[in-house]
Amino acid sequence: MTLRTYLALMIVATLIAWLGFSIVVLSVDPETTNWVGIGLFYITLLISLSGSGAIIGFIVRFLFLKHELIARSVLVAFRQAFLIAVMVTIIFFFLAHKIFNTLNVALLILGVSALEFMLLSLESDRLKNQ
Repeated sequence: MTLRTYLALMIVATLIAWLGFSIVVLSVDPETTNWVGIGLFYITLLISLSGSGAIIGFIVRFLFLKHELIARSVLVAFRQAFLIAVMVTIIFFFLAHKIFNTLNVALLILGVSALEFMLLSLESDRLKNQ
């Protein structure tokens, strides 16, 4: 897949995800819905944020980190966007359940940072062995 095709598909998919998120927000009443409506809210939010973050992250990496391979930039941007989207989605979950506090957010950030560090370490080991 070429870079142009990837970006076109990612932009279209992200726009569809944001459209889906908008439909969920406008049509689902959080007070009366069951777990399906709440689940759709969180899933569409996660997908929308991931797509937007991956596109923005790749563009920033492409413009400012020109020494990186394009394929690596795409993978890193998507991984980091997904982790940040998971973190934002979990923060919304904390807010909805009134358990948002400094300790929970700090532990969440610590956990996501540890996961990113582990993934970087695994990627580094894989690149050394090639």
